[in-house]
Amino acid sequence: MPNNKLKEKVAALTRVVQQLIKEVQRNASMSQGTLTAFQTHIGKEEWEKVIKELQDREQEQVNKDKKLEI
Repeated sequence: MPNNKLKEKVAALTRVVQQLIKEVQRNASMSQGTLTAFQTHIGKEEWEKVIKELQDREQEQVNKDKKLEI
């Protein structure tokens, strides 16, 4: 009997994980669509400015983290 309960629990967990994977995929798709719409809305030049600013912030954070390690 315990083996049967274990199988049921594993099956239930499998269904939960499958549902979570589907939800993550939907969220990824929605976020990609939102990002594309935003990119189209602001235009190429403004988009490149935003990307450059984000890259600069990321580099600053990396440099800050390196200083903290020393």
